[in-house]
Amino acid sequence: MENMIYCQKDIPKDKWRYGLRSSAATGCGWISVYNALCIMGYKPNAEKIIRFFEKQIPVFNGNTGTFIFSPAMFFKKLGFTVNVTANINKFDETAKNHDVSILYFWWRNGFKIGAHFVALKNTPTGFIGYNTYKNSKGPDFYGKSLKEFIKKRKYFGAVLISVNDRDDITE
Repeated sequence: MENMIYCQKDIPKDKWRYGLRSSAATGCGWISVYNALCIMGYKPNAEKIIRFFEKQIPVFNGNTGTFIFSPAMFFKKLGFTVNVTANINKFDETAKNHDVSILYFWWRNGFKIGAHFVALKNTPTGFIGYNTYKNSKGPDFYGKSLKEFIKKRKYFGAVLISVNDRDDITE
């Protein structure tokens, strides 16, 4: 898949600003949608996606990241079929029955805490994530179970947004 963003830290700080901050700092939400569109074969426009997300929480304008339901609202606005679940026991089945998914989760590393969005693709060998870590250089293998991946990494507060493409949507 061409034009994927594998690591948001690789985006130059002056390119694709997200509010007053760089996309490298807070852009994982819009990047997950961008990558999801790439997975489905589209050629997304980063600037248009960013503008949509900045309007979701006007006061913050992307400065604190992306509203958790903004990716679902984006896809619904474009007419895609969207399923949202916070039930980790349904993640694997739900993701397998959709063209692409976006996983939102909270992480903790010592005293640091944060949240992250990742685009996911189910493959015959397991789930592949895009823009997973701050040092990702390509697609990241999650294994055969999202539930197990989340538990192993001790992520919490996870939400899965799964999307099916529409045949009648064009670029």
